[in-house]
Amino acid sequence: MAWSKNGFSAVWKITLVSALLLAAACSHTVSVDGRYPQPVGQQHPLTVGIYLSDEFRKFTHHEDSADRDEWNINTGKAQKNLFETVLGSMFTEAVSLSQYPQDLPKNVELVIVPEVRELQFTMPRENRVNIFEVWIKYDMHAYDQRGESVANWVITAYGKTPTAFLKSQEDALAQAINIALRDAGATLYTGFERVPELQAFLANKQRALSMKGDETAGEETTE
Repeated sequence: MAWSKNGFSAVWKITLVSALLLAAACSHTVSVDGRYPQPVGQQHPLTVGIYLSDEFRKFTHHEDSADRDEWNINTGKAQKNLFETVLGSMFTEAVSLSQYPQDLPKNVELVIVPEVRELQFTMPRENRVNIFEVWIKYDMHAYDQRGESVANWVITAYGKTPTAFLKSQEDALAQAINIALRDAGATLYTGFERVPELQAFLANKQRALSMKGDETAGEETTE
């Protein structure tokens, strides 16, 4: 069968368009922009600096393996909202730092720096149930006024969501990530003072406040 030049060109164009459409169909983008409630409870008597790096604020997980479609999952804005909300509610004063360790305000007693260690997820066809599952792991770092390490600990979060009532895989995965982030926030809030080094740091602060209170009371009595 003879092909004309125009016929070959048309076939080539159709093949190229088909390939591009197939590639687009196999690429998924998820942008998570969650809003999270502020925890209510007794605040720790500290002025804390919160440093979220550009990498943390713009974090995107990219995955393109042989047995999966391509996924680009942006959680930066959501986790920024989460950590600023939760940490901001845990202390008597919280200061967002645009840079660290440069120009640290003198009243900041402790600086907290979170980092994303990893994000993993499974899809319904992989776990044999109709849900998306997500695991996120954060490395947490705390530093004193001199920039010396006070504590390092890990937060592991988990979320899952069914796909049955959601319009797309992207929506289902975004919801699972939001649930995982809420889990991370709860773990951060309840687990902070369980970290031995932070427990000691808080105890020293309470002791200093107690001594200062006793001195003030003594001065008032003398007067």
